[in-house]
Amino acid sequence: MQRCPSSPCDKEAYLPGYIEDRWLKKKKDPVTGKREKTARYGTGKRYRVAGIPGVRDRSFDTLEDAKAWLRRAATDEERGEFVDPRDGSITLADYIAMHWAPGRGGVPKTQDNRERRVRLHIVPHLGDLPLRNIAAADLRVYIAKLESTVSSVDYQRGILSELSSILEAAVDDKRLARNPMQAKSVRWPKAPQERRDAWPLETALRVRDVISPRNRIAVVVGLGCGLRQGEVFGLSPEDIDYARGVLHVRRQIQAIRGRLYFALPKGKKTRTVDMPSSVADELKQHIEAFPPVEVELPWGKPEGQERRFSLLLSTRLGNAVAVNTWNTYTWKPALAEVGIIPPRAEGAKPWQWAAAPKDGFHVLRHTYASTMLEAGESVVTLARWLGHSSPAITLGYYAHFMPEAGSKGRSAIDGLLGERGDRHAGRNSPDSPQAR
Repeated sequence: MQRCPSSPCDKEAYLPGYIEDRWLKKKKDPVTGKREKTARYGTGKRYRVAGIPGVRDRSFDTLEDAKAWLRRAATDEERGEFVDPRDGSITLADYIAMHWAPGRGGVPKTQDNRERRVRLHIVPHLGDLPLRNIAAADLRVYIAKLESTVSSVDYQRGILSELSSILEAAVDDKRLARNPMQAKSVRWPKAPQERRDAWPLETALRVRDVISPRNRIAVVVGLGCGLRQGEVFGLSPEDIDYARGVLHVRRQIQAIRGRLYFALPKGKKTRTVDMPSSVADELKQHIEAFPPVEVELPWGKPEGQERRFSLLLSTRLGNAVAVNTWNTYTWKPALAEVGIIPPRAEGAKPWQWAAAPKDGFHVLRHTYASTMLEAGESVVTLARWLGHSSPAITLGYYAHFMPEAGSKGRSAIDGLLGERGDRHAGRNSPDSPQAR
C-alpha cells in the first residue's frame, strides 16, 4: 500500500493505489501558487485510480466516487475478494470471444469440440447476460433446459464443464468474486456409470462376415487388437511386425468439419499392441487383395504440413477413409443386415439411419477388452494394449467383464486354511499322539 501522492486524496492514507487528478497538474505554479491546467482539462473523466497491482486503471467523474471505489477495493483486497463490479458488466459472449477463447490450448479436435459446445449450447442461452448477473437461479433453469434438449448425459456434463471453466477464468481475471457454477444449489446431471457394454462374440463375427470385403479388415483389427476407429484407418503396412507378432499404433485419422488430417493417437501416445496370428493372417490376405495406397494429408491439424503414409484402408478412389462417411455407407448397413439396427426407412436419405450410439465401431474395442479379461489376461497388460494411462481406468470401464475375479484368491485361501484345518483336526483326534 502507498500513501496517495496527489493533494486531493492526501487524507486517504495507506490505500492500495492512488487517485490522480487528470485536469490539474500535481505541482503548483511557483508564482501564482495555483495548480496549472493539463492538456486534457475539461475532457473525459477527471479522476483516475491507479497503482493497484494486477488491476487496470479506473476513471471517475467525481473525487468522491473515486475515493469510495478505492475504499471498497482496500477492504476487498484485505479479504482476498477484490473485484471491480464494472469488469463484470461485460456479457458472457463478449468475455468468451475477447478474453477466454484466445490462447486456449489443446489438440485441434479438442479445440473444435470446445468451440462447438460454446457456440451451440452456451452462448445462445446465456451469452447476453453480464457476467455479474449470472446467478445460481439462471444456471438451474439452464441445466433443466439442457437436460431436456441434449440426450447424452456425458455431453451435458461436458457443456457444463466448459461453462464452469469460463466462469472460473472470470474469477481469476477478477471479474467475478466466485464461480456461480460451484453453488450448492446448482446440481449437475449425475455422471453415468463408466461401465462399457460389449457385443457377444457371435454378433461381432456376423458383422465381420457381412461387411464389404474391402472393409472386413477394419472389423478384424478393431475386434482382434482393440484399436480405435481412427487408429484403424491410420494403420500402415509399416506398422505391422509379423516377426514379433505386434502392431505399432503410431497415428490416427481425425476430421474437423470434414477436413481430414493425420494425428498422434489419443493422448499423443504411440503404443505397441499384441497381434494374434489370426489377425496377422487376415492382414496378409487383405494386403494381397487390396494393395495399400499412399495418402497425403496434413499432420497434426487441418492446416498442418503435408505428410505421406501408405494406408491399409482407403476408399475405392485411393483416398483416406472419413469416419462419418464410413459409418453411414459401410458400418450401419452391415448393422442393419444382421439385425442390430432397423433397416433404413423407405425413401429416407442415405444418412438417415436409426441412431446407434452403443453400437458404434467402438463396441469392437469393448468386445476385445471383455474377451481378454474373461480369458484371464492381466489388467495391467490390457491397459497398455488399449492405451489407457492407468490400469485403474481399465478396471473402471471393464471390471464387470471379470466374473471370476476373486475366485483364484478364494481357492488359495480355502486350500491354505483347508490344509491347516485338516492338520488341526488330526492333532485333536482321539487317536492322535497329542490327544493321548
